[in-house]
Amino acid sequence: MRPMFQYLSGELPAALAEAPESPAAPGEGGLGRRVFLKLGLAAGFALYAAPGGAQDASVGGSAPGAPEPLKPFQQPSAFVAIDADGIVTVTIGKIDFGQGVQTALPMLVAEEMDADWSKVRCELAPAGEAYKDPFFHIQMVGGSTSIKASWQQYREIGARMRAMLVAAAAKQLNTPAAQLRTESGSVVTPDGRRLGYGALAQAAFAEPVPASVALKDPSQFKLIGKPVNRLDARAKSSGRQDFGIDLQLPGQRTVVMVHPPVFGGRVARFDAAPALAVPGVEEVLQVPLSGGATGLAIVANGFWPARKARELVKVEWDLSGVERVDSAAQLAQFRALARQPGVAVQRADTAALTAKPAPALITAEFTFPYLAHTPMEPLNCTIDFRGDRCTVWVGSQFQTVDQAQVAGVLGLKPEQVTLHTMTAGGGFGRRATPTSDYVVEAAQVAKARHAAGKAGPVKMIWTREDDVRGGYYRPTHLHRVEIAHDRQGGVLAWKHVIVGQSITMGTPFADFMVKNGADATMTEGVAESAYPFPIALEVHHPKANVPVLWWRSVGHTHTAFVMETLVDELARAGKLDPVAYRRQLLAKHARHLAALDLAVAKSGYGKATLAKGRAWGVAVHESFNTVVAYVVEVSMKGGRPVLHRVTAGVHCNLAVNPRTIEAQVQGALVMGIGMTLPGAAITLKNGEVEQSNWHDYRVPIHVDAPPVDLHIVPSADPPTGMGECGVPPIAPAIANAVAALTGKRWRSLPFPA
Repeated sequence: MRPMFQYLSGELPAALAEAPESPAAPGEGGLGRRVFLKLGLAAGFALYAAPGGAQDASVGGSAPGAPEPLKPFQQPSAFVAIDADGIVTVTIGKIDFGQGVQTALPMLVAEEMDADWSKVRCELAPAGEAYKDPFFHIQMVGGSTSIKASWQQYREIGARMRAMLVAAAAKQLNTPAAQLRTESGSVVTPDGRRLGYGALAQAAFAEPVPASVALKDPSQFKLIGKPVNRLDARAKSSGRQDFGIDLQLPGQRTVVMVHPPVFGGRVARFDAAPALAVPGVEEVLQVPLSGGATGLAIVANGFWPARKARELVKVEWDLSGVERVDSAAQLAQFRALARQPGVAVQRADTAALTAKPAPALITAEFTFPYLAHTPMEPLNCTIDFRGDRCTVWVGSQFQTVDQAQVAGVLGLKPEQVTLHTMTAGGGFGRRATPTSDYVVEAAQVAKARHAAGKAGPVKMIWTREDDVRGGYYRPTHLHRVEIAHDRQGGVLAWKHVIVGQSITMGTPFADFMVKNGADATMTEGVAESAYPFPIALEVHHPKANVPVLWWRSVGHTHTAFVMETLVDELARAGKLDPVAYRRQLLAKHARHLAALDLAVAKSGYGKATLAKGRAWGVAVHESFNTVVAYVVEVSMKGGRPVLHRVTAGVHCNLAVNPRTIEAQVQGALVMGIGMTLPGAAITLKNGEVEQSNWHDYRVPIHVDAPPVDLHIVPSADPPTGMGECGVPPIAPAIANAVAALTGKRWRSLPFPA
């Protein structure tokens, strides 16, 4: 998802600070917009100084002039446990759904602790104050910020823990702390005596927590920057890893939903008798859904009875007053809007577009469909509601928000809801919804059952069909671009219009991400492009009855394709080498040049001789403060591109775990390839989603994955985001190679069949 936080100020917007608390819409969890921010976003995501070093406060009292006590997120006891055998367990406040934080974040702690890495373990934290991100004031994962935002915090946790261990050892060894050193999970004296961390742990946790600690210089790193095997690799590769969907509790019931065929629909009437006749099915409940809709919840003693019953239940829907979106009509609407004045995001002189004599012109329309997330593990949530308290097990990207939403439904305070973070099988943004839709559905079922005197946990499972048809898609977009150029690579004017739904309008994020009527998640990649073009940028945000959300790399999924294919087209129009042209344009952007040059050098571009029928394709794009450049080798077979090899150059500053970076780029690249595959589109007809599962919604499989050579630009600067940055440049790199082979410019995703 989008790094929304780059837009955030240090104060609540005036409109929010002065606004009364608004009630939530019926069935939406009882969590109003202002309450959402107060509960989940703690003073509007205020960004204060990063914790650490001289900025850290001591543990002293709060008398006038006294240092402030340490915050919960600075306390080692919340994050580190050491048993008698010296096993160090690091608790992390993030979800791991494949991105590797269960290894990378413990590496930060272990590095500063000088822990024995062979004895380091990891646990996912429940929802809790200590685990809220110190920058964003919410427990969450998103925007490729896990390492970037935790870089100093987790290192300081490790450094504080090390200092406490040394202090305890100094007393037991009767040696000044300054004379002691640490290595591989032990404190060592000058004469070689040593005490292991296991033996010191109890005494160490009784020591005062140091307010300020010195962190290692990168030149001292023994673990950070080295390729390290993931702590969860063995469990996941052997099938022993438990995910949320695997949870089994005594007395548990499984719930499968019947959602309306059109978003916002309501149950008019239903006949549950055929469903209740299925052995194991206990009840069929009508429950409220997000947005004022209603649906049916089938409760059974297992998944298969519930799913079978769903096929048999008879329901009539009230679709009155509900917009029925049609993809073909929507595209026509977007095309018409693109020719009308929109909201100005950037202004620039466009007179050259109509100058006489006419300059060389490029007029291009790009279209991008709705995209579903379809993580490997279907969405699920287990809730045990006991009246005055509730326990939730869910693979949540937004623990603070989901906890508050459940509390709102059940009439509890957030602290009465214990939320356990489960390892999840993918997410790509879908597990970070402001409405907590599937979590709220589970809470509504638990609430209804409790009101009827029925106890026991319920597990909500969305099937793949529920997921594909359930909404919260990457929005569909249309770009219309007019460029006047001098046939030598010089751009005289650039008019750029983007049409698409806003992800954040109507949500609590609008206060931070919508400026002057334009959603920044839609313009990222154009509005702040590194290319020095005089872009006049306008947007239109038509509303549509289709729920939309961030999708891995958000706006960059479409803006990178537009920008990188147009740059390539300008280069070829000027008879310039596409790499040389980019280097000329990016002369003031050292990180872009470093990533591009590394990919080019390692690929053999311009030097190696390609096999007959193959061509190079190049793209370089920055997202989430990281630059990724791809050089690809492509041929054509049956009118479709065949991707033979990808060489990647990545500038993410310091790579905490290069092995994780490699996996992130490989996974993101394959997901980006997925956007190009025929059938990779969500379409609607008469308001209904036409796709239902992977047989008609195309996702990449192993045959779509090319060999990837990854190269990381060396750096000692603090790390930047990595989880999403590999997605945007791959589709334009392939399209540029296709243009070199065929002379045709493909301007839409997915590519034609």
